[in-house]
Amino acid sequence: MDALLFYAFALLAVVSALLVIAQKNPVYSAFALIVTLCSLAGIFGLLGSPFIAVLQVIVYAGAIMVLFLFVLMLLNVKREQDAPAPGGRTLAGVALALVTLLVLQAGTVLVRVRLLPAAEFDASTRKMAETLFSAHFVYAFEATSVLILAALVGALVLAKKEL
Repeated sequence: MDALLFYAFALLAVVSALLVIAQKNPVYSAFALIVTLCSLAGIFGLLGSPFIAVLQVIVYAGAIMVLFLFVLMLLNVKREQDAPAPGGRTLAGVALALVTLLVLQAGTVLVRVRLLPAAEFDASTRKMAETLFSAHFVYAFEATSVLILAALVGALVLAKKEL
């Protein structure tokens, strides 16, 4: 049953991800991205990581996508016009998809060879907090907060007509 749910969530994620790049209306693309992120949360839940699944829904599908939709509405982005010859973009998209599939396959082989043992995987809330807030990741955590602050200031500068 878990395998069937996994494949259903994976199929939903792939189809909605394709809809993200195929839509001409950016608001519809954002809604398709929400479906993609929620289906990824379902996959994380099936893999035994409820903390990451809930974070996926609350942070990404919730807060980040509300921010995306706010920016789309603020900038009043219109529907994309038909391009005369999208052959180059399609070829680049297919090449990127193939490279992504190869990278994912290499990761699967690493897990199967047991270079990354599955038995040691612990995605509990306590383990995630210990890992994230340890001395090893403190600089990355602080750099991320500075990066988010810089993005917020940049968004305010772009949104404001006169300073």
